[in-house]
Amino acid sequence: MGNLRAKPWGYRHGTRNKFSKAYKTKGLPGTSRYLVKFRRGDYVDIVVDPSVQKGMPYSFYHGRTGVVFNVNKSACGVEITKIVGNRQLRKRMHIKIEHLRRSRCNQDFLQRVKENDKKPKGSNKKRVPEGPKDMKIVTAEEDEVEVLAPLPFIE
Repeated sequence: MGNLRAKPWGYRHGTRNKFSKAYKTKGLPGTSRYLVKFRRGDYVDIVVDPSVQKGMPYSFYHGRTGVVFNVNKSACGVEITKIVGNRQLRKRMHIKIEHLRRSRCNQDFLQRVKENDKKPKGSNKKRVPEGPKDMKIVTAEEDEVEVLAPLPFIE
């Protein structure tokens, strides 16, 4: 007869392993998760915490990186690039901060900016290219001078 049950295509379908916590890590997140400050323009990773159901994004966005465009009391607006067909769409959604963490994707860039700020400011002055060499007088006797001329064409 076959399977007569309806196929589940709910909001959390297919997330049995993706939205489950590991052994001895169950329970609500710690208070340090709520003390992280996000600012506009920050890169954030979307990592769904299954112990908090409110403000949870759809499973497609788990593990994606986006940019914060809005900060609210308990949530952040995140803009993500999603490829649909042959085009890129900018998806905007508000996600609670339990499901966000600061991304390390541009950490080396920020480190390089700090190092460049510490360098002395005078090192980037305009430099003048080196000019032509100084004049020299070459002395030679007449018997040492050899005149070079092309040979005549002989057929």
